[in-house]
Amino acid sequence: MVEEKSLNFLEEVIEEDLKNGKYKEIITRFPPEPNGYLHIGHAKSICLNFGLTNKYAGYTNLRFDDTNPTTEETEYVESIKDDVRWLGFGWKNECYASDYFASLYEYAIKLIKKGKAYVDDSTSEEIAAMKGTPTEAGKESRFRNRSMEENLDLFQRMKQGEFPDGSRTLRAKIDMAAPNMLMRDPVLYRIKHAHHHRTGDEWCIYPMYDMAHGQSDSIETVTHSICTLEFIPHRELYDWLINELEIFPSHQYEFARLNITYTVMSKRKLLQLVNDKFVEGWDDPRMPTISGLRRRGYTAESIRDFCDRIGVAKRENLIDVSLLEFCVREHLNKTALRRMVVFDPVKVVITNYPEDKVEKFASENNPEDHDA
Repeated sequence: MVEEKSLNFLEEVIEEDLKNGKYKEIITRFPPEPNGYLHIGHAKSICLNFGLTNKYAGYTNLRFDDTNPTTEETEYVESIKDDVRWLGFGWKNECYASDYFASLYEYAIKLIKKGKAYVDDSTSEEIAAMKGTPTEAGKESRFRNRSMEENLDLFQRMKQGEFPDGSRTLRAKIDMAAPNMLMRDPVLYRIKHAHHHRTGDEWCIYPMYDMAHGQSDSIETVTHSICTLEFIPHRELYDWLINELEIFPSHQYEFARLNITYTVMSKRKLLQLVNDKFVEGWDDPRMPTISGLRRRGYTAESIRDFCDRIGVAKRENLIDVSLLEFCVREHLNKTALRRMVVFDPVKVVITNYPEDKVEKFASENNPEDHDA
């Protein structure tokens, strides 16, 4: 009798939501920023998001979080799509945060009109200093009590490109004494005169991650927005923005990111290896990128098996790289063709064997596959 595999905490949440009729279908999203190639850590998120909607009724969107035009390129977009397909998954909708720039701008206008956002002329250094510390409350900006009319005028002029980079930001008006420092009037929009890989020069103000992420989830009616543990502090702001904007209530859940021994899991550090020519490119076989692993001989099945074996947890842990190597050996042992090669053959002439007689000696090509 095969032992039934226990549910992870996300599957338990989803089954409860379906049982209670909260949702008729489950919608997830995989939202990479197109500022580099995907690595093995992203594979866990891909397998989780797509795996949940393969198991339960629903679908997954592939959404590119392209809100920082100075680091994003179309090359990265295409490489991400190739990697997701190679891993064996298909998305229902291909989305971009830039698709929602107009909607996000209107959301910002709504916050200003509700008195929940204001334009701040402070520098980034001044804003950081005003934040306070975990044990000391922050200080309110002197621009915090601008009138709604002045904020609307300044924000529109920001959009029209009247001000230089870094001269003004749009900040949420929440609580400078909040225990969660992210709730101390976080920046929602910044000025950045840069060419965007999709929208060109149409915009010179761009939403910050927190202004774009939850609202994009809501626009796509994502039911379960799955992030890694470092985004736990962001959940309060995620919920605050959705509540203030009165939009579809997507909900964020967090799981432990993948950490592997002897493996660099920072896209910034991997980019440095590429830029400094320590490797031949993002798909160098020495790189822990999905394309690098593919060139090294890893199979999509072995990576999916690895992600399944490590499971989904709420606590950070460190996985030994030997488990990943075990998974690829397991799969290749079942699928690899066997060949016997004689490098230095010696010619043998049999003089006492009938010339018209033929004998064939059959053996299994692969002991794991009896049909081979």
